[in-house]
Amino acid sequence: MTAPRYIAFEGAEACGKSTQAALLADRLGAVLTRETGGTAVGARLRAILHDNAVTNLSARAEALMTAADRAQHIVEVVTPALEAGQNVVSDRSLYSTLAYQGFGRQLPVEELKQINDWATAGRWPQLVVFLDTPEEMIAERLRKRDLDRFETAGEAFHQRVIQGFRTMAGLEPERWITIDGHGTIGEVEDTIVAALTERGLL
Repeated sequence: MTAPRYIAFEGAEACGKSTQAALLADRLGAVLTRETGGTAVGARLRAILHDNAVTNLSARAEALMTAADRAQHIVEVVTPALEAGQNVVSDRSLYSTLAYQGFGRQLPVEELKQINDWATAGRWPQLVVFLDTPEEMIAERLRKRDLDRFETAGEAFHQRVIQGFRTMAGLEPERWITIDGHGTIGEVEDTIVAALTERGLL
């Protein structure tokens, strides 16, 4: 890779994206970060967003909090790294807001695009790696976790989120790479590397 790139991993809860984001960042020598919570300010926002004790947060307030996290993240982490010539690999991006608060919470997706475009000063990921992982694998992984506020949002919510990711991937095939998340960590990593190589990105 020549010019530095901003790469985001997206997908459902427990799809394996955090693991694969870390592996790709290590391979590229990239800055590894995440949304929400990639800055000190963002960590405080994330604590509220994921807290099971928070039961009355409105969908619009939730969306604005994720946008605030993102605005700080872009200014503090993503843009300085890119301007210093470093690749950035992020575990989630503004596309998660479109999936979770848009498709999932059923807020207007176009309005969320405008809010997040403003929050990021127009800085969108240049490449999105979407891990489309079988539901039975996700369910098995979640059974081993203490679930947070998003993870306990219900099956219908998560089905809308997953469909949202699939819809967005279909609308922007030049930006999105869909990866079958079924397989071992090494097998999924190999698939990602092969897909990036095919596009001339590795």
